[in-house]
Amino acid sequence: MEMIKQEPSSEILEAEAHIWNQVFNYVNSMSVKCVTELGIPEIIHKHGRPMTLTELVDALPGVDRAKADYVRRLMRTVVHSGFFVLEKIESSDDQGYSLTPASRLLIGDHPMSMKEFVLSQLDPIQTEPLRQLGRWFQNTEDQTAFHTAHNGMSFWEQKERNPRLSHLFDQGMASDTPMVADVITRDCRQVFEGLGSLVDVGGGTGTLAKAIAEAFPQIHCTVLDLAPVVAGIEGTRNLKYVEGDMLEYIPPSDAVLLKILKRCKEAITSNERRGKVVIIEMVVDDQKADHKSVETQLFFDILMMTLVDGRERNKKQWEKLFFDAGFTSYKISPLLGIRSIIEVYP
Repeated sequence: MEMIKQEPSSEILEAEAHIWNQVFNYVNSMSVKCVTELGIPEIIHKHGRPMTLTELVDALPGVDRAKADYVRRLMRTVVHSGFFVLEKIESSDDQGYSLTPASRLLIGDHPMSMKEFVLSQLDPIQTEPLRQLGRWFQNTEDQTAFHTAHNGMSFWEQKERNPRLSHLFDQGMASDTPMVADVITRDCRQVFEGLGSLVDVGGGTGTLAKAIAEAFPQIHCTVLDLAPVVAGIEGTRNLKYVEGDMLEYIPPSDAVLLKILKRCKEAITSNERRGKVVIIEMVVDDQKADHKSVETQLFFDILMMTLVDGRERNKKQWEKLFFDAGFTSYKISPLLGIRSIIEVYP
């Protein structure tokens, strides 16, 4: 038997530390979930100044003072991961916890709160499929790991039958829209210059379209979504809601996206008009982007694969879809963090 090459001690210890870090990475996620569930960002925000451990424990609903040291250890972890800072309190020898930009987004009534997103993504019904990835790879019956984890049911079937999942998912997705709306209406105005009309396909209750309609009064916006989503919602002078079946559930794949893109192309070229399709999505770039951004995009790709047999695409994959759908050019602007605005032209 061939002997395993003896590695230097430093490399072995570094490798061990890397494995431990990756294996226990879920502790970070669950710690963030815990402080969100306990309402710690809201408590510190309402306090109005750095909050000592004693003050924090006293303010936590249902938490006994005997658990103060456990709270300290929890907070030490989320301070290290950048969700809070521990700073000296003026005119005192004590230290107190303060919010960071990340924890401010976990406040429930923040205009761009991501609280519901965090709670929905870390709910067991969505994390369990990731635990079943190995089983899923070794069977040929289930379309996704979600099927494997949930007795052969798809994510969409489960969402239809499970009001709790439906609420979690809808609230989680909706919580992301105000942030996108704020950024694109402030920093990406050039995307909408010259447009007279805009259709938000699968636009839900119209948070994004509403923001665009208010920021650009000359644009007539239409939200297209399924009847249960838009029924009864009143529009405004330049915003209306239309029931449509373009996004009735079909298992996501390139072929379906291609079909939707072709129908979008028909819509923007009808009556001799020459519009454009605007897509807000990730463009995976493992060459130029920073490590954390690429890692997050890759996490999203695995999540899409696990839950709904979807994917995140790189530039070449997007380009192929656009050209196969009959478009002639496109422009990618990485203006939304790990996401981009993609403008596609007929």
